[in-house]
Amino acid sequence: MKKRVIIFLITLLMAVPFAAQSEEKPIVLRFAHQNPESGLSSVNASEPWLRQIEQATGGKVKIQAFYGQTLAKGKDMWEATKMGITDIGWCFHGYWPGMTPVADVISLPAMPFTTAEKGSEILWKLYEKFPEIQNEYKDVKVLLFYTSPPYTLITVNKPVKSLADFSGMKVRMTGGPPTEMVKALGGVPMLIPMPDSYLSLQKGVIDSMGAPWEAIHVWRFYEVAKYYTEVPFPAVYFSLVMNKAKWNSLPKDVQDAIMSVSGEAGSKFWGRHFFDDMRALGIEKVKEAGNGENIFALSPEERQKWIDVGGKPIWQNWVKDMEAKGVKNAQEILDTTLQLGQE
Repeated sequence: MKKRVIIFLITLLMAVPFAAQSEEKPIVLRFAHQNPESGLSSVNASEPWLRQIEQATGGKVKIQAFYGQTLAKGKDMWEATKMGITDIGWCFHGYWPGMTPVADVISLPAMPFTTAEKGSEILWKLYEKFPEIQNEYKDVKVLLFYTSPPYTLITVNKPVKSLADFSGMKVRMTGGPPTEMVKALGGVPMLIPMPDSYLSLQKGVIDSMGAPWEAIHVWRFYEVAKYYTEVPFPAVYFSLVMNKAKWNSLPKDVQDAIMSVSGEAGSKFWGRHFFDDMRALGIEKVKEAGNGENIFALSPEERQKWIDVGGKPIWQNWVKDMEAKGVKNAQEILDTTLQLGQE
């Protein structure tokens, strides 16, 4: 009897370490973001999405978030993710002109979508359909894309309701096709960093700029700009990407769970909550500043003029440039983008 008790106790003691090992520790993934944790975009988009990942994986994944460029600078995020400095990186592709030129189709001027949610959906579908875009992201695992809505034109001294009003204006705009668009429309493009735009508007260095409502709110442009016109300006785009080796190391069920809240659904979620939800807040700030009656939309006839002058020629320049670089189906990619925007 005593011998049986001793054997039982030894067996029990041997089983304890195995029981402890059977309780799986969560997989910790580092997430790096340029923006501060307290920012509205982080509160509305990134934090809820990170929690969605943890919930979708049933607690098998724990996200360790690094905000405010504490793990990687915004401009370094692509390389930081590729190198494994971070596992998941927030990437703004405006930092790297020419790096993903086929995906740039979504940021051509006068695309036929009006919300970030729709633009984000379109870009994800383009990525799924065209190997030419997939190839641009072969060094990382793409979790989702999202876009801004088309930029709004904000001005200081006069409203813009026609091409004649726009002619000769000094306009802050990003480089590439948006710069070419401003030139085609008769404006003078100015490449000024976003943090310097407020003072540039205030001091008259620029007359106007393109900006999403999110930036109008966050950067307080409503304090210096008086007039706001919805014009067929470009949008910008972003991606949430993961280190490829880290992704490949994850169990299949964890990968599937992460993608269940990423992909098209995640793209639309980020577009809606990062940008579209901010539109009402930005408009409210404009109203508080006493300029609520100074928000305009072009007439359909006038809008078509802008598209014909500053949109379609830039589209065709992009097609020619891509074909010259070996993207033989560039016209198909453009046509698909336009078609998806009208659905």
